Amino acid sequence: MIRVDRIHKSFGKVHAVRGVSFEAPDGKITGLLGPNGAGKSTTLRVLYTVLKPDQGHASIDGADVVEDSLAARKNIGALPHGAGLYPHLTARENIAYYANLCALDKSEIDDRVSSIIALLEIEDFADRRTKGFSQGQRTKVALARALVHDPQNVILDEPTNGLDVMATRSLRRLILKLKDAGRCVLFSSHVMQEVAALCDDICIIANGQVAIDDSIDGIRQRTGQEDLEEAFVAAIQLVGGEA
Repeated sequence: MIRVDRIHKSFGKVHAVRGVSFEAPDGKITGLLGPNGAGKSTTLRVLYTVLKPDQGHASIDGADVVEDSLAARKNIGALPHGAGLYPHLTARENIAYYANLCALDKSEIDDRVSSIIALLEIEDFADRRTKGFSQGQRTKVALARALVHDPQNVILDEPTNGLDVMATRSLRRLILKLKDAGRCVLFSSHVMQEVAALCDDICIIANGQVAIDDSIDGIRQRTGQEDLEEAFVAAIQLVGGEA
């Protein structure tokens, strides 16, 4: 479970996050949405343990992201937006390198890497250097890297950016498998069709604060909008934001 409790974060005079709170439980896909500049990316960076909040707390399976950041990182598989790969390493080597960073037992790494390569169906290019990979190939390798240590919590930031239709469908099936396996999935996307197809609950952030946090049906009821995109816009306007 991922828990965020009244976090604040400022950069100089810019108050990027203002008391954001939400929970992403195990066995569900929780959407984290917001317009550009809303504070969503800052919130995710706190969860990645890259940023320290000025106030408030965030935890991953009970491990505080500041006070116990190592334990928190062990329980997260993160696919940040624009995640990079080492271009002169093969896909397999990129995944294995991250497995070593996660302190997996060396006797298990080869099997674990082969298993995740098979799961994501990337055998055809697993032993090619990643320089020159398509966006879809890069995303699949980055996702394999995020999952190689078998984390309970998975954070996906715009994971389908640059993917073709077939790759997107494949990724959606994998995300649903993670949910069915009881994982906590925190999913960020600007594509409302994906959000509607995948998410159980949605937290919408605008102006650095939570505009609404509810199930999809609950958000539709509270905003009076059946169309999810219109409901998103209406929720943002509740806190004076712009879509």
